[in-house]
This record gives sequence, structure tokens and C-alpha cells, in this order.
Amino acid sequence: MAQITKMDTDPDLQALRAKRLSEIKGNYKDYNGDNPEKAEEEKKRMEDMRNGMLSRILDQNARARLNTIMVAKPDKGRMLENMLIQMAQRGQIMGRMSEDDLKGILEQVNKQFQSKTTVKFDRRRAALDDSDEELDV
Repeated sequence: MAQITKMDTDPDLQALRAKRLSEIKGNYKDYNGDNPEKAEEEKKRMEDMRNGMLSRILDQNARARLNTIMVAKPDKGRMLENMLIQMAQRGQIMGRMSEDDLKGILEQVNKQFQSKTTVKFDRRRAALDDSDEELDV
């Protein structure tokens, strides 16, 4: 049987434990998305941080080009944004990028992701189907 100590019966300690437990449960609810206002606020804050960093990385013309890409191809634009932010965090981008610099990066990305379409024919199957028929010559 467990012994009851003075610490277990101390009302201040119990109140402190209850308060801490409610804080933990509150944080857990926010983490699970039970608080949509807080989640929306966090999303807006993260988007503001992204926009701030991109405005420091790109000059006005390059930012306009990136926005045009975002409208035309949102997935590609988001990928390019992420890539630019990572490059800036690693120190690969010094100063502001011009529109021509952004075009160069975009061309490199396009070269890497160009998919070549190949079509393979299994001629053996076609040959087997044709060999069943005998031709009269």
C-alpha cells in the first residue's frame, strides 16, 4: 500500500499540479487543431514571415515574377519560394536577387524536372500475334 506523505496532501502543491496539468492539456488541444483561431493566427504569422523573407531576398521585379508564377502554377511557385528561403538561410544568396537571377534559377529547376516521355512497344507480343496467321503466297 502506498504511503501518504506530506507532499501529497499539501493543497498548494496539488493546486500547482492541477494548474500545470490544465496547461499541458490546453497545449495538447491547440496542437491537435482543436483551437481553429489559434491555428489560423499561426498560419498567418508563418505566411507573414515567408513574405518578409522573400521581400528581403528579391527585388521588386523578381517578386512580381514570382507572384506571376504563383498565380499560373501554385505548386511550382511554392516550391520555388521554399527553395529561395532555404538558399537564403544557408547563405547562398547574398543581397537582393534581380529578375534575371530568378529566371536563371527557374531555368535550372526546369531542366532538373523536365520529364522525358518514353513509350516502349513490346514487339514480341505483336510478332506472336501475327505469326498465328499463315499467309498464302
